[in-house]
Amino acid sequence: MATTEATPATQKGTEGTESTALRTRPSVTGRDKPRRRPLAHIALIGFGLLMLYPLIWMLASSFKPTPDIFTEPGLLPSDPTLNNYTAGWSALGQPFSQYLINSAIVVAGAIAGNLLACSMAAYAFARLNFPLKKLWFAIMLGSIMLPIHVVIVPQYILFSQADLINTFWPLILPKLLATDGFFVFLMVQFIRGLPRELDEAARIDGCGHWGIFTRVILPLSTPALATTAIFTFIWTWNDFFSQLIFLTDPEMYTVPVALRTFVDATSQTPWGPVFAMSMVSLGPIFGFFLAGQRYLVRGIATTGLK
Repeated sequence: MATTEATPATQKGTEGTESTALRTRPSVTGRDKPRRRPLAHIALIGFGLLMLYPLIWMLASSFKPTPDIFTEPGLLPSDPTLNNYTAGWSALGQPFSQYLINSAIVVAGAIAGNLLACSMAAYAFARLNFPLKKLWFAIMLGSIMLPIHVVIVPQYILFSQADLINTFWPLILPKLLATDGFFVFLMVQFIRGLPRELDEAARIDGCGHWGIFTRVILPLSTPALATTAIFTFIWTWNDFFSQLIFLTDPEMYTVPVALRTFVDATSQTPWGPVFAMSMVSLGPIFGFFLAGQRYLVRGIATTGLK
């Protein structure tokens, strides 16, 4: 689109006097940029399909007989069947729903522990003054860089001496101690963005720190709490290493450990039932993520903003 832009040009009139005329020339505006957007959209769609292809392939393979999964050239099954779902549901000696329930118990405990402990620790770092506050905050940030393999040995010894191995407590109790530094940091940044005038107003109304925390900070921290809950759900649901270490009874297995048991000692893996039960295990993750998606985006977008 062309716009008229005034540029002085000197012209001589009939009487020898100079006059100023307006010249028009095209100028580039923001309305020309949408011409490039279709290419960007096509590229984004292509990358999105590339990332989704493994999931689509696993979904299609879950409806194929096991011998056809790696031999059939097409993506879509030529002879769809639900036998993989029926066989996988009871292939491990008990219904797969038992493993889903076990994972749900662990996830519920982990979410409750993180929401309670991490929010309280974040409030302390964001609003309270205590000795060596910056040092403790730096130690907390440093704990984010520690891999689980570093702390799993002392944790196993501790819980073994407490006779808690083969229970869900080793997977839940650490969450009640605010051991996930990432979520503490996330909520600290969010709480720092809340006006302190709200604290002062609540203090005038007679609230102490507990009242300010429960009646002011927590209701306003819904996006950060939802973000913590969603990430805790995903990470705990998909956690394989810790659950493999602490859970040894097949009746206590969670979904990741149960999927691993499909591979027997001879490495003859029934891939059809494995893919079918993998798709079943993805259902709760997608549902929980879609339910809290808007809170997740808001929590990440507003964290750290003043």
